[in-house]
Amino acid sequence: MNISLDLLQTLDAIDRLGSHAAAAQHLHRVPSAITHAIAKAESLLGHPLFERRGRRAVLTEAGRCLLDGGRPLLEAAVHLERRTRQVASGWEAELRIAIDALIPAERLFPLIAAFHAGGHNTEIRLSTEVLAGCWDALLDGRADLVIGAPGDMPPGGGLGTSPMGEVAFDFAIAPGHPLALYPEPIPADAIRLHRAIVLADTTRTLSARTVGLLSGQPRTVVPSVEAKVAAQIAGLGVGYLPRQIAQHEEAKGTLVRRRTAEPRPTVQLHLAWCASHRGKALQWFREQLQQPGILDELLQTPPR
Repeated sequence: MNISLDLLQTLDAIDRLGSHAAAAQHLHRVPSAITHAIAKAESLLGHPLFERRGRRAVLTEAGRCLLDGGRPLLEAAVHLERRTRQVASGWEAELRIAIDALIPAERLFPLIAAFHAGGHNTEIRLSTEVLAGCWDALLDGRADLVIGAPGDMPPGGGLGTSPMGEVAFDFAIAPGHPLALYPEPIPADAIRLHRAIVLADTTRTLSARTVGLLSGQPRTVVPSVEAKVAAQIAGLGVGYLPRQIAQHEEAKGTLVRRRTAEPRPTVQLHLAWCASHRGKALQWFREQLQQPGILDELLQTPPR
């Protein structure tokens, strides 16, 4: 191969600084070494890479094509070198954090800002999961850490967990829905006659979970909590919402809360991680997320 990272780095320096001499000084080489490297590359490639315009060395059309295509490779090499140093120091190059759909991702932003303010360069990659998808994301390798994994941990081991707290739910419907005036507590047989709005479980390998849905009840599946709230406000169906959200929407007059004969139980949320993961970034987030004040911010701040 006639194109090397060293050649691309030399081309880049000459292009930015305008001369072989300036590039040599920047790269800590003697000017003759730069001149020789360019001449050798031009001989091997069979075409000139630079032309003289006064005192400046200017890329030819072929040279510009080579450098423009090579600059992403230079950036990738620098990034790879940086990531390698991070891994060697114990800090992961990337930390993948999955957040349960019940917790708005923006509530994690102050913690991420504090992490980067501490000088840590680990790349944080956020995703949202629903129900069994939270546990599946860990088992399937899509996430290193999950915030708000609901219910019981699946069998098989390999995961570490810490309880975060519980989320309570209220049955919420549009004020104009037929069940809005139904005598409380509303029995399951009456609810079963109306379409439910349910979240799509994001699991890929575990058995999908469905909550708040009665046997035989028609349903509409939506991708997010925001879509679920909007659908219930629009009167497309009924369902349980986290109590804070239901209270917030009731205060605005967009939904009403009703008591049911079979209330949905509270759900225990967990902080969960891969037990084999020993990186310092994961440890940092685990320690911070287990602080009571941080948990309160995640679970008890005003709804969306």
